[in-house]
Amino acid sequence: MTVEDIVAGQVLLVDKPYEWTSYQAVAKIKYALQKVTGKKKLKVGHAGTLDPLATGLLIICVGKKTKEISDFMGLPKEYVAHIKLGATTPSYDLESTIDAEFPTDHINKDTIEETIKVFTGAISQVPPIFSAIKKDGVRAYKKAREGEEIVMAPRQVVIHELEILSYKDQLLELRVLCSKGTYIRSLAHDIGNALNSGGHLVGLRRIKIGPYYASKGKGPNEWAQYFLDEVASA
Repeated sequence: MTVEDIVAGQVLLVDKPYEWTSYQAVAKIKYALQKVTGKKKLKVGHAGTLDPLATGLLIICVGKKTKEISDFMGLPKEYVAHIKLGATTPSYDLESTIDAEFPTDHINKDTIEETIKVFTGAISQVPPIFSAIKKDGVRAYKKAREGEEIVMAPRQVVIHELEILSYKDQLLELRVLCSKGTYIRSLAHDIGNALNSGGHLVGLRRIKIGPYYASKGKGPNEWAQYFLDEVASA
């Protein structure tokens, strides 16, 4: 890859690490690209945010490819989600502490299989209050962290496929193929409610976006080093 190739436009498959924000991944790669190209106004952006506690595929577009970001965002997303049944958290994941606990003795793989049937197809979903959606011009998570009471409007999303990968010791592993705008945290919360056990997300990995796989990606540090080593010396 040459400097000319970068400016002409590139699509980078980034395997985002745990606790990195999507913005941090973009910033790391953008800094390296600007350094090797000498173009301070080089456009770099991502096609679909991943939460800091999630890992996996983040598509980053560079140069003229940034014009196609909305096309990539519209592609279906595939995840592997780990849901802990028997307890809930306000954020629907590990960002906040458990606020309620429930029995799980009535749950087995068969009851889960039957319950998740209602979550396939077009469904109405309420996003978490700990999300980046703006309420009155302010990110909802900022209001939530300040203790403000927030009411999130439901939205229509599509769950194309739901597959149980495993269930043991109240830990449910699911493969989810869904439309853009789907919050897996909300799905975890809603499945927990439907099972009368509560539930929250304890692990999430995005393994695929459309035809693009996380397994084909590099971490943001790897991409940055690649550009500094390979492109700069080309």
